[in-house]
Amino acid sequence: MYLQKLSVTGFKNYTQADFVFSARINCFVGNNGVGKTNLLDAIHYLSFCKSCFTSLDAQNIRHGDDFFAIHGHYFRDNDTDELVQCIQKKNQRKRFLINKKEYERLADHIGNFPLVMISPYDRDLINDGSELRRKYIDSVICQFDKFYLDDLIQYNKALLQRNALLKSFGEQHYFSSELLETWDEQMIRLGEQISAKRKFFLEQFIPLFREYYRYISNGSETVGIRYLSNTGELSYREAFKAAIDRDRAAQYCTVGIHKDDLEFTLDDYPVKKFGSQGQQKSFVIAVKLAQFDYTKNIKGFKPILLLDDVFDKLDDLRVSQLIKMVSENSFGQVFITDTSSERIRSIFDAMDIEHEIFSLPM
Repeated sequence: MYLQKLSVTGFKNYTQADFVFSARINCFVGNNGVGKTNLLDAIHYLSFCKSCFTSLDAQNIRHGDDFFAIHGHYFRDNDTDELVQCIQKKNQRKRFLINKKEYERLADHIGNFPLVMISPYDRDLINDGSELRRKYIDSVICQFDKFYLDDLIQYNKALLQRNALLKSFGEQHYFSSELLETWDEQMIRLGEQISAKRKFFLEQFIPLFREYYRYISNGSETVGIRYLSNTGELSYREAFKAAIDRDRAAQYCTVGIHKDDLEFTLDDYPVKKFGSQGQQKSFVIAVKLAQFDYTKNIKGFKPILLLDDVFDKLDDLRVSQLIKMVSENSFGQVFITDTSSERIRSIFDAMDIEHEIFSLPM
């Protein structure tokens, strides 16, 4: 599967732009601020129905315009063409279409056009709070497990209802364990299923991740990922029961899979505290490349890979290792952004691989 054509209208800094891509390597080069990352974000929209960077769709409408539209023509290995469209008008709901037929649920699109994006913001996975790491692992699993996505949606609905009930109890100085138990049962059942799938995923994922990190770093460090359950050694039922007084005081649910975390380690120490900038960047690149490999193995075809400004803070050895890797046949279509056209051209002049370079004007 690869993206043949992309058309954007009124999206971020673009009035109108059209591109025809190589099935292998595509490079957007230009100065900072010309819109290289915006094009990657448009491609991200076509896979995930949302921006990689902005939670409010209307904020991506070009200043002064009334809407944005993104159109992508994909080609699959079975010789079929598919048109994916995203249209967002001001003060209206977002429309998402496949072959001109609108989806009833955006969730039905997730996973059909798998994609992995590596960007400078990935270091936030290490340095930010647990919510970002949970969202990351959930987004990966959702690309190949529709039941997981449905469970996650139902769990979050139950969590909202339980939190609203706890807040209502506090405001009315009233409490009913029977009313709370309705949501407890749903969250316990769904939480057990979600937690089990997260842990199973990590068991399969971590060996791939370690292998990629070893390749990028030339085998100089040992890395790991630990799943930290918010309930500790307690079962979910025991944890919910033990936390009831704390929940009533806080007026929100303090235990459950929505509080779990991932711990990233380097030589068994937290990479957040002891990893250099280069080590942290290598760490998250290895995470994303392992995600690519895992998704490819599950889906049976190669996801699209987006590399946004990946050369920053990587030494020449790690840059050459990374480019050599993604140029191999195990990877499919790749999109790269860089500020230096000379660097991009020198890299690909030394390689015999199909590629296109798009120089973006100011």
